[in-house]
Order: sequence, then structure tokens, then C-alpha cells
Amino acid sequence: MIFPRRAAVRILAPLAVLPLVTACENSATAMPIDGKNHALILVREQSYFWKDEVRQYIVASRLPHCQRRVSIHPDRTGMVPIDVYEAGDLLWALHQGGRWYLASTGECRVQDWNNTGGQPPGAAAGRFEPREGAIVFTPAPAPPSPEPPPAAPGD
Repeated sequence: MIFPRRAAVRILAPLAVLPLVTACENSATAMPIDGKNHALILVREQSYFWKDEVRQYIVASRLPHCQRRVSIHPDRTGMVPIDVYEAGDLLWALHQGGRWYLASTGECRVQDWNNTGGQPPGAAAGRFEPREGAIVFTPAPAPPSPEPPPAAPGD
């Protein structure tokens, strides 16, 4: 039996589009803060495979109090890592390339930050980075615990 041309096009057209759809990046990964209901989440979306630009969003989430998705500056498909630093109570500083952002899970806000000194405001919390074809959050190493004081003579 010979398939009519229209039936062949209907069957093969979705298969031809499949490589175009699978080449786009759409990913999300979280920096857990305090349990499963408190996190900063990085979302990356690439509309078309031929565009090098990837839209990025930070979701500040502290459920049930608030959750907000805020657009930040776009990146490229070869992701520039985002370093995350503690910046206060329920406040984090994010640094990607030459840009800084402040993210609050207290008020679920994210904004550009003109960090004129360029120095992190606090201890490193971790990093959003590409690894093995996926975007992951890598926590910062725990600071070394202080050494116990030397034992007193005779103890």
C-alpha cells in the first residue's frame, strides 16, 4: 500500500521538528535554605536553539509566606556561574560575571545591586554552575571547625 502524500507529511513533520525543540535549554535548580519550603531557585529558558541568549530568573521562595519569580539579565548558553553569598538575615548577594543582585526571601524580592567595592558582603553560600550538561547548585565547603584549646598540664 502506498501512503498518500498528505499522510506522509502528517507523520514526518513532527519528527522533523523534534531536533529543534530538544536543542533548547529549559532548566531550574534550587539552593535549599531551610527545609523544602525555603529556597533560591535559578530558572534558565532558551526560546530558540539558534539563539545564544538564555533568559534567566531568580525565584525567591519562602512558603507559605511568599514566592516570586524575577527576571535578571540574560546569559548565554555556555552559562557564566552565579556565586551566592550571605548578605544578612534572609538576604543573599548573587554575582554573575560583572553583575551583582540582592535576593531577599524575607520579602521575596530580587534586584540589581551596584556593589561599588566588588567584594562579597559575607560568607560564600555556594554556586549555581553547569556540570555534566545540567545546571546544579554546589554548596560552599563548610568552614573548618576551630581547633580545641590545648589541654592544661596534668589533664
